[in-house]
Amino acid sequence: MPEHASSASKSGFKGHGQYKDREKPEYIRTSNITAAKAVSDAIRTSLGPKGMDKMIQAPNGDVTITNDGATILKQMQVLHPCAKMLVELSKAQDVEAGDGTTSVTIIAGSLLDAASKLLQKGIHPTTISEAFKKAAAKSEEILTETATPVDLADRDSLVKSASTSLNSKVVSQYSSLLAPMAVDAVMRVIDPATAKNVDLHDIKMIKKLGGTIEDSELIDGVVFDQKHAGAPGAPSKMEKAKIGLIQFCLSPPKTDMENQVIVSDYTQMDRVLREERAYILNLVKQIKKAGCNVLLIQKSILRDAVNDLALHFLAKMKIMVVKDIEREEIEFVCKSLGCRPIASIDHFQPDMLGQAELVEELQVGSGKVVKITGVQNPGRTVSVVLRGSNKLVLEEADRSVHDALCVIRCLVKKRALIAGGGAPEIELSVRLSAYSRTLSGMEAYCIRAFAEALEVIPYTLAENAGLNPIATVTELRNHHAEGMKTAGINVRKGCITNILEENVIQPLLVSVSAVKLAAETVTQILKIDDIVNTR
Repeated sequence: MPEHASSASKSGFKGHGQYKDREKPEYIRTSNITAAKAVSDAIRTSLGPKGMDKMIQAPNGDVTITNDGATILKQMQVLHPCAKMLVELSKAQDVEAGDGTTSVTIIAGSLLDAASKLLQKGIHPTTISEAFKKAAAKSEEILTETATPVDLADRDSLVKSASTSLNSKVVSQYSSLLAPMAVDAVMRVIDPATAKNVDLHDIKMIKKLGGTIEDSELIDGVVFDQKHAGAPGAPSKMEKAKIGLIQFCLSPPKTDMENQVIVSDYTQMDRVLREERAYILNLVKQIKKAGCNVLLIQKSILRDAVNDLALHFLAKMKIMVVKDIEREEIEFVCKSLGCRPIASIDHFQPDMLGQAELVEELQVGSGKVVKITGVQNPGRTVSVVLRGSNKLVLEEADRSVHDALCVIRCLVKKRALIAGGGAPEIELSVRLSAYSRTLSGMEAYCIRAFAEALEVIPYTLAENAGLNPIATVTELRNHHAEGMKTAGINVRKGCITNILEENVIQPLLVSVSAVKLAAETVTQILKIDDIVNTR
């Protein structure tokens, strides 16, 4: 073999000048796709109403039971950088739409599978990426076209879409209670006419052990997850309450540095204690003078926020106390009660106080809570008290309600609904296949592969429901080809029906962002041809 020929074959050129992809990029791509697909396959079984749950055990022994894609992936210890991209993808879907976190990962896994087949046929990764981007943009058009607009005043549609989200969760049998609760919570914190988004921080979730999920309730007002902190004799119920929220401490001041005050005899000691009593009594008198009868005290790190002496004086003056309010809650409390935080005693004026009809301590399960109702000029906030028989159910109920709230938030952002039950994905698949036939060359081939990859959602739904996936998806495809746009898999009856009649509907934003984000991640993974370690 002549020397120049051997050097040419080493450099990757064939004799007739065609460039052959070198070994390494091909190997890297394959390993990336395999790693990302492994993550996607791990959560495939938890899709849909008949999906299975995962039990996740943390290193410290904590156990989580969930079928929320984002939660499962967040807790997984993923080592491969491309597998981490899929974890980030489900987080992005969680932030953008809040629901569909399992679907987005499964779609990404299926698209990667399609891409690896195209790569084996010798199609260049950039060509595949460009075609996938085009297909994702076309998908958005098709979905928007098939969507029906929704009015936020149409409570029925909102409840149906929240129920659809809850149906695939552990708490699905309570969806008739939790779905209306989620809708009411969101509608109370927004102005339906002008709202473009929902700040879920305005909805406070309080989890209390004991009872069942049926005992959960929505409360107009504020609930504190602790009992009142008064000394014996302090009131635990206050009508016509005037509420002050303080950020300073009702305890004797400390020296700034680690100083020591040495007291040599008991008269000096007596003087120190007298000064302390006088100092605290003065603070408490000023609080009483402003007309305050319910005092909320922010948690302090540096010293006791309130000491026993102060609690004794407050109890004598019939002032109810709730202490240890977290710094993060201050904004929510102020917004809810119409009061302002008071940073020093000089600012403790009557106009800084909030007013409410009733503040009372209630027994909830094994613990106590303080509930404030009948606020005079309330902000747009709401509290939800969730109950559950054990910690795992309670945690999962919290995640499920959060997903339902996110679904309503999606409808506020983009006021359109589409069918659920695998209908939009099959519709996309049929329409994109038709679109690919109008194109030519490699692009048509790639878009057809993209269309086929979307069938993974109905396929998995059928598989998880114990149906024959191939027969079900074929029948579904036929219905859509005949123009039945809302035909979907009815997992309860085990057949194909018009899914809108079953009230299985979801927000447009969930499906649009799932397809867009999955395609984006896949194109990114395809373009990687080497992994460089900097260690």
